[in-house]
Amino acid sequence: MENPGVGWIAAIVIGGIAGWLAEMFMKSSMGVLMNIILGIVGAILANVLLGLVGISLIGWLGYLAAGFIGACILIAVGRMVRR
Repeated sequence: MENPGVGWIAAIVIGGIAGWLAEMFMKSSMGVLMNIILGIVGAILANVLLGLVGISLIGWLGYLAAGFIGACILIAVGRMVRR
């Protein structure tokens, strides 16, 4: 969200797409609102984690990739906690 190329509306749209892709990849069923939340929070999480190793993803595609990676991580952690 620090990237000036991606605004709030775009973050919601891209977050929803990233969350949906992660939902399909992880074979989960969350819903539209949860997909958006997973995509946005996942993008923030992935950017922090990738920043620790020196990788920076920028722009719409970078935000989508980070959202997908982060959403997959969040879904996996959620599954581990439920067990």
